[in-house]
Amino acid sequence: FLRMADSSSVSDDSNTDDNSVSTFTSSLVFNIVVAAVIFIAFCVLRSRFKRVYAPRTYAVGKEKRSPSIGAQMLAWIPAVLKVDEDKIIKRVGLDTYMFLRYMRSMFVIFVVLSFLSLVTILPVNITGGAGATELNVLTIANVPSESTKLWVHIVFFMLFVAWVLRNIFVELQVYTRLRIWWLTNPSHAQKIGSSTIMVSSLPQALADSDKKLESTFDMFPGGVRQVIVNRNCSDLEEIVDERDKLAAKLEKLLTSYAATSEKLHKKAAKKNSTYKEPKRPMMRESKVPFKGPKLDAFEFLASKIGELNRRISELGGDPTQFKRQSSAFVFFNKQVAAHMAAQTVLDYKPFSMNLVSLDVSPDDIIWSNLNLNPYDRRIRSYISMAATVGLVIVWSIMTAALTALVSVKNLSKIPALKNMSDSKFFGIFTGIVPAIVLAVVMALLPIVLRLLLRLEGTPRVSEVNLRLLNRYFFFQVWNVYLITIFTSSIFSIATDGLLNPESIISMIPEKVPGSATPILTYILLLAFTGAAKELLQIVRLALRYILPLLFAKTPRKISAAETPAEFDWATSIPTHSLIFLMGFSYSFIAPIVNCFAAVYFGLFYLVYRYQFLYVYNDANWVTGGLSFPKSIKQTMVGVYISEVYMLLMMVAKLAKLDHINANAILRIIFPAIILLLTIFAHIYINDAYMPIINYLPIRGAVEIEENPRIATTFPDVTGNGDLGADELETDSIKAAENKMRRMLYATYGSLVPKQLIDYVLTKVPRLLSPRSPTPDEEQS
Repeated sequence: FLRMADSSSVSDDSNTDDNSVSTFTSSLVFNIVVAAVIFIAFCVLRSRFKRVYAPRTYAVGKEKRSPSIGAQMLAWIPAVLKVDEDKIIKRVGLDTYMFLRYMRSMFVIFVVLSFLSLVTILPVNITGGAGATELNVLTIANVPSESTKLWVHIVFFMLFVAWVLRNIFVELQVYTRLRIWWLTNPSHAQKIGSSTIMVSSLPQALADSDKKLESTFDMFPGGVRQVIVNRNCSDLEEIVDERDKLAAKLEKLLTSYAATSEKLHKKAAKKNSTYKEPKRPMMRESKVPFKGPKLDAFEFLASKIGELNRRISELGGDPTQFKRQSSAFVFFNKQVAAHMAAQTVLDYKPFSMNLVSLDVSPDDIIWSNLNLNPYDRRIRSYISMAATVGLVIVWSIMTAALTALVSVKNLSKIPALKNMSDSKFFGIFTGIVPAIVLAVVMALLPIVLRLLLRLEGTPRVSEVNLRLLNRYFFFQVWNVYLITIFTSSIFSIATDGLLNPESIISMIPEKVPGSATPILTYILLLAFTGAAKELLQIVRLALRYILPLLFAKTPRKISAAETPAEFDWATSIPTHSLIFLMGFSYSFIAPIVNCFAAVYFGLFYLVYRYQFLYVYNDANWVTGGLSFPKSIKQTMVGVYISEVYMLLMMVAKLAKLDHINANAILRIIFPAIILLLTIFAHIYINDAYMPIINYLPIRGAVEIEENPRIATTFPDVTGNGDLGADELETDSIKAAENKMRRMLYATYGSLVPKQLIDYVLTKVPRLLSPRSPTPDEEQS
């Protein structure tokens, strides 16, 4: 379907064997039908299984709850779309809000690209006249190499790149303002972790003396409130683990005994007979079967737990008996002091105190990695990188083999299957199977990568996930995208080249870029089936509702079943970045792919608004939106690869000309200029925005300290002035209008200029009237 080479040089036999229509149609129909069935199932089940589809209406704190939605099948769509920007941040956090903004901006980008490309590039491709057949007439393959129509692709691709970069600039401006506001907002700033740092690789002199450690950090503004050096409490930890296991066992026996007693009591009452207490459970103290006398399980476990509690109290009451380790927590009196310490060179010795973490949460810490020797940590990282490179090679071979084997043209080269190549089965096979196989293979990879990152000695789970974002994206680009595109073509070149070795070089510019059907089917699979599957949560339906009904026999397990599920950030974000890369790199080659990319991001944006507001729990992923800059970097990778595609495409067109002319050379120069300008834009982004993303700027802290109300008021995310440049109204009506204005800036500021929003508001002032809450929202 998405041929990038000229079809004019491809033989008639090659054209007649092209099954792109059946492949594309079968994949499209299959995914739409499956998605429709799943979507209907979700709409029917949503109101019946709140534990799976709406746990955030009751299983989280009141300030983070979402109002219940009616039982109507489509009632959830308007309910999630009308939630204000500040309420999204309040309920689900800045990480989720920026992720939703990213999905929305990608949707807007591809909607604009779809419109522009369908009215400009697509007609040029259709009328190109290069003799392409089937769906190839919609691609650049139908435009002859000597045609001046290729300038349409170049010019509009320049506009595409400019549009993407403009959105990146605007979203980064929004994020920097929102991150400062989030860091200083009382809901975050008043937490102990906001003014605390975790320092690893302490020198022995500081680890042994709280006073020396405190004096080291006391030079930062406001001074130190407290320092705590971590200690080796492995003995205490073993006792606590043993106590918890015995407590869980006792809880299970008590619950079972109570349930049995209730059944017997009801049975006796029904028959008007005397209630007889059930037999108390018995157990042996020894772990060896049949050794020792039988004891009353309740009395034995209760006494054992009491004994362990006394030992825990004795050990925990005197922490000095535990050996000090090489890590510590430093609690500052001011938040800005923690941010200053985190970006300061703390010691003059190599690798000493070089690992500092901000916004620390105990649940986020990987305690076993906290006190590693810095050299040991470094060696582990080298081993991990070597293992990662090995995985790249192994996964590349696996992906290449799977992609090549399921290619209909390659399968037709096998004598036993040659007569079946015209069968519709082959179209269905190549349209569905490759995408499913790739999705299954890639699902195994994050488990291995996450294990490698933990083995490196990464001290926090959030850091593991943030680093996994980069590695998993690299794997996605290399294996799902590049290997998928080129493998089938290389396989075809090798088989055809055996018969005609002289033609190998001439086949490369025609066949290497011509294996894109798996890319389109992959987008179709994720756009329709993937989005619908995300809604239905069939696995969680079994794990969180059906299985707990069978196996959750204690209050603790029943409570755990009610806890909202967690979103897998580390694998989801790279997948969406990959879809951007796939769509944008083919935006000028096959314009119709823009439409499917727009559908993908539009559906997932809608689905994720519901999932994050009603299903997912963000409690264990609180980074203040630090995943968003990584998404931007991955987007830039997609832009670069697309620009290289354009450059190589024009070079391939030039190579097919009998006589090189100035027009063909200019068609190479302009894509090179686009690439160069993008590099300059990327350098500007890194210099202008990246330094102010990770830490609280000093000036911002000063302005908010002088006027604390700034931190409690939703910011003007499109503003370029000081944080307190806009006067904070004391009048309630004016304050409400200003808040509504800022909401509109946040919602539409990335789509249209701020001046246009202000102009519309002067013409339609009623837009500034705050929306009245619904009865459900008032009750919530």
